Amino acid sequence: METTAKTRHGKRFDWKYSYSGNDLGAICSNVRTMFKVWCPGADKVDLTLYRDDASPAYRILPMRKKNRGVWAVIVEGDLHGTYYDYTVEEAGQAVHTADPYARACGRNGIRSMAVDLSRTNPKDWWRDAPPPLQPEQVIYELHVKDFSDHPASGIPEEYRGKFKAFAYRYEDGRLPVCMAHLKELGVTHVQFLPIFDYGSVDEDGDGRQFNWGYDPVNYNVPEGSYATDAADGAVRVLECKEMIQALHQNGLRVVMDVVYNHTYAADSWLERTAPGYYYRRRSNGALSNGSGCGNDIAAGRAMVDNYIANSVLYWAREYHVDGFRFDLMGLMTVELMNRIRRELDLVFGPGEKLLYGEPWRAGDSPMEADTHPALKANLPLFHPGIAVFCDNTRDAVKGGCFDARSPGFANGGRDLEHSILQAAAGWPEGAWEFNPWDASQLITYVSCHDNFTLWDKLVLCAAPGEGVPGPDAFLPPREDLLAQNRLAAFICFTCPGTPFFQAGEEFARTKLGDGNSYRSAPEVNRLDWDRAWQFGALTDYYRGLIRLRRELPGLREKSTDRPGRVDSQTVHAPRVVSFQINQGGPEGERLLVAYNASGEDYVLELPAGRWIIRADGQWADQHRPAVEDGTHVTVPRCSGMLLLRLREGTITA
Repeated sequence: METTAKTRHGKRFDWKYSYSGNDLGAICSNVRTMFKVWCPGADKVDLTLYRDDASPAYRILPMRKKNRGVWAVIVEGDLHGTYYDYTVEEAGQAVHTADPYARACGRNGIRSMAVDLSRTNPKDWWRDAPPPLQPEQVIYELHVKDFSDHPASGIPEEYRGKFKAFAYRYEDGRLPVCMAHLKELGVTHVQFLPIFDYGSVDEDGDGRQFNWGYDPVNYNVPEGSYATDAADGAVRVLECKEMIQALHQNGLRVVMDVVYNHTYAADSWLERTAPGYYYRRRSNGALSNGSGCGNDIAAGRAMVDNYIANSVLYWAREYHVDGFRFDLMGLMTVELMNRIRRELDLVFGPGEKLLYGEPWRAGDSPMEADTHPALKANLPLFHPGIAVFCDNTRDAVKGGCFDARSPGFANGGRDLEHSILQAAAGWPEGAWEFNPWDASQLITYVSCHDNFTLWDKLVLCAAPGEGVPGPDAFLPPREDLLAQNRLAAFICFTCPGTPFFQAGEEFARTKLGDGNSYRSAPEVNRLDWDRAWQFGALTDYYRGLIRLRRELPGLREKSTDRPGRVDSQTVHAPRVVSFQINQGGPEGERLLVAYNASGEDYVLELPAGRWIIRADGQWADQHRPAVEDGTHVTVPRCSGMLLLRLREGTITA
């Protein structure tokens, strides 16, 4: 069977049938609509039209076969808001399918919708532009429903958990609690968990449903459960654009979490229009499962790569999305990721759009000939403008993510001093089989949507015995855990790379020990805005770290000689390390960073010069003279300290 698949869908097949046009789908205007679909093996394709997403068909039209497997038909008149699907006949079998290239759809994506995209634009959409890129990019990972579902979010009930929550303002113009918090935090990019149409939530259902959304159905359509009306395909498009516009107006760029590695079901619209082409198979004919979700998209084939690259460009152009995070990027190919980087740069300018992903996969997956999986081991093959999540730093700081009781440097782990110093230097010279071009390829983080929240991980590592403790262990503020949280954040923001953190990490977000909440109740997943007020001091600490990151070039430097700017790396005692950075900024010439994860205060000898403390374990973004006896400073237990050596003649307040 493997031989048959290779013969049918190998290089010769791509040479014969690959279509380079970017006009597949329904191209709709007020005078006509052109429908095009790629069905290379079909004997017949019919277009069926519907007046809405539930009524019977009112018209069936045969499509004409064009070159390279494309079928097409032009329908005169204004079809905006008309629903459609296809009937594809191949080898005597007929299947009904929605359009894999659709730009709008009805409830649950079952019927596609013809849409004149110019009629889905919010007011002044033509003026919409992202805020200018900052000296440092700081990414905040957020789920649309989580953001506003809590009653204390300040969002009216009808808009909670919706795209609309981001564009809502009170009558006097004030921002609601959730949006005000996001704007004031200081992050530059909001990375949304999947916002395309996904299959794990019934759009006819109620608000009790929840899913992270890593179950793609229609890649080029916003998710209907986040819209105020899932039955009208134009509403979700409009409201998604309104969300992005509102974020831009509030100084925030938008990153989209994309899941091109698998689909919700193998019996997808892609499979129905081109059976056997879009998925990888084993030698016995079984679908491969490197995604852990039952199927793998066959990146490396011409039309698969065209589909993915065109989809990314579509979201960037039509929705003004500012970056893309690739889920399980290890199932993509280096060649495809480099192509996407080049095309984004060509259209929008070098580096204007962020591009990064998870450089791993859930299991082995057969690759196309002459391609390379986009894994961490292949970083030297990547375009330098593609970054990857640095799990090495994550695990060194807080412990392994798959073992709840496995501690890291910040929360009790032993013999991790050298790993932490490698993280501080940006994992130079292939340390731990990790060889980035430079620090710009690193996404530095300690928590994301996967696995336990940082706070829950700290609680579990500190809890005696086995099993998950009760809710009372996770809810109250505990000074020992707050110190560990601040230290973990301090390390993350003083290591090279692009800082990234999960929404709510800044106020000790808890899911009560749920380590895989992808479909848990909304109450488990949503951001608790009462807790944000309760843990406001921790949020202030994160704000200060973000301000320092922007202000001090030595912290945000990502050039190829970044490891050379890190020197004097020292292990002073078990769980006590320090290093220096040979770049301080306008007022200072060097930075000294110390991490004390031990249970005792540590007296650190200072190099010659006038030093001031810019951050410690309690306060970030300060200016305090480091004066004790003139040559030493005490780094309190379970804390970090950032010191700046002033330039000669610098006057401080």
